[in-house]
Amino acid sequence: MIGRMINKLEMFIAVAKEGHFGRAAETLGITQPTLSTGIKQLEEMLGVQLIFRGSRYGGLTPEGARALVWARKLVSDSRTFREEMRVSRHGLSGHLRLAVIPTALTWAARLSARFSERHPKARFTILSRTSVEILKMLENLEIDAGLSYLDNEPLGRVTTMPIYTERYMLVCHADNPLALQAAVTWADLAGENLCLLTPDMQNRRIINQCFMEADVTPDALVEANSTVVLAAHVEQGGWVTVLPSDMARFLATGKRLAIVPITGGHVEHVVGLVAPYREPHTPVLGALLAEAAALSAV
Repeated sequence: MIGRMINKLEMFIAVAKEGHFGRAAETLGITQPTLSTGIKQLEEMLGVQLIFRGSRYGGLTPEGARALVWARKLVSDSRTFREEMRVSRHGLSGHLRLAVIPTALTWAARLSARFSERHPKARFTILSRTSVEILKMLENLEIDAGLSYLDNEPLGRVTTMPIYTERYMLVCHADNPLALQAAVTWADLAGENLCLLTPDMQNRRIINQCFMEADVTPDALVEANSTVVLAAHVEQGGWVTVLPSDMARFLATGKRLAIVPITGGHVEHVVGLVAPYREPHTPVLGALLAEAAALSAV
């Protein structure tokens, strides 16, 4: 009985997330008629209509909006319970799903490598996403945790664990005159051919603010949602970019690229693990938070 209820709540969460019965059924790996039947049975069990629908999805009813909050909590608690029981039988294992801002992917690798060394039965799926997407995925129970900025834009009600402070560097071709300087200012980059992350990335919003404080309009001739694409353009010699120091060093290694510190402006932001605000966490997620704390002390 409880298992069937949780299954139907997961269907309801999927429909609310996708706003479309067909897409929700596809994400769950079931047919649309099976999904529709499950939602109807859930409404009958609860005695309320959860979703407005005619020929298509019409949004949540007021009762459905309230039910969604409880559905997420109950499904999350159910997963925690199952994880607790699995740990008691087989030790720490399980599948951790992480969403990570592009500029923190090297740190995600450090975190997962350290965790896997300590807990070899754990598996990871790591996705590159924007900070906004990470919070939405946490809310929809699509991921277990994220790696994102902690101090620049509102996070809402989440558990956080700081890991490192992001500092920004100019990345340019070794032949660029700026490569010879010990440091540059944001104003020094006026007129350079910039390639930057897309505006939906929080890193881009931070960089735009730094440029504006220096009275520079950042006119990026190339925009991408991948730091690899940015570094590849810089390697061609016609562009420069701005990246956090760790990612800049990783992408420049073995290439004819120079990394130059940028001084002036507010150029440091804290990045760390974000997880659902709840107690207790699953044993695996609790261990990941502990590993993040240990990594921050290195």
